[in-house]
Amino acid sequence: MSDFADTDYTQRFIFDESDVRGELVALERSYAEVLAKHPYPEPVAQLLGEMLAAAALLVGTLKFDGLLILQARSLGPVSLLMVECSSERELRGIARYDETLVKPDATLLDLMPNGDLTMTIDPRQGKRYQGIVGLDGVDLSACLSEYFVMSEQLPTRFWIKADGKRARGLLLQQLPAEKLKEPEEREASWQHVNTLVDTLTAEELLSLTNETVLHRLFHEDVVRMFDVQPLVFRCSCSRERSGNALVSLGLEDAQQLVIEHHGAVEIDCQFCNQRYLFDATDVAQLFAGGGVDTPSDTRH
Repeated sequence: MSDFADTDYTQRFIFDESDVRGELVALERSYAEVLAKHPYPEPVAQLLGEMLAAAALLVGTLKFDGLLILQARSLGPVSLLMVECSSERELRGIARYDETLVKPDATLLDLMPNGDLTMTIDPRQGKRYQGIVGLDGVDLSACLSEYFVMSEQLPTRFWIKADGKRARGLLLQQLPAEKLKEPEEREASWQHVNTLVDTLTAEELLSLTNETVLHRLFHEDVVRMFDVQPLVFRCSCSRERSGNALVSLGLEDAQQLVIEHHGAVEIDCQFCNQRYLFDATDVAQLFAGGGVDTPSDTRH
């Protein structure tokens, strides 16, 4: 169990008398670590927080071993948002933007007009899956909810907020018919829980405990909560992966890069700012099959 499970976690809940499940996510420490890597303007930091929360919620809906990637692109002030969450609930994220075009009160549509959101599920074994939805909703929650409508998956809705310090989210998902068999009864139950969550304010979602949120919304329903699952910030970059990138170029091109960069190639991780250096000796060792154990400098 992580030391930060009380601030960074997902928590599942189910309704005992209907075919609906839910998930709550809270991010503070991991969100702060992502933001500490780059000086993001407030609207960009908030949107990146929402993407982090969304990825954590989505991983909870999947049974797989691998990586979930959310990638949003546009020709607007924010050209790229990218978040990764592993099945072990390890998060990292980054945004690319033009600070001169980011207004203090910018919305999703202001930041990423005519944008697209791509969700990629990359299992360690099996085929990759990818789906795309337009970023034309009022916010990221609406876009993700629409994605599940378009992909004809189980009805799923999102409520996600971030304020630069905390990112919180709530997901509801309708399960296959088991407890409620009649279509009208299922639909009424689904609309009931959705209507209740729609009354939740951003301030309540960001500040209240899970128990308080669920009691406030569903005190007339039978809700069962499960144990929290901790989330952490962790970058998957490594010297080995950077060395493999050089090997993929071929020996001659890698050697030429060393010459062009005055004796040492620098490979920077965009997510965490870690820097890996490879000199001519390192490159020779890589292509001789000697690995990446040479003690070249690695800087933050």
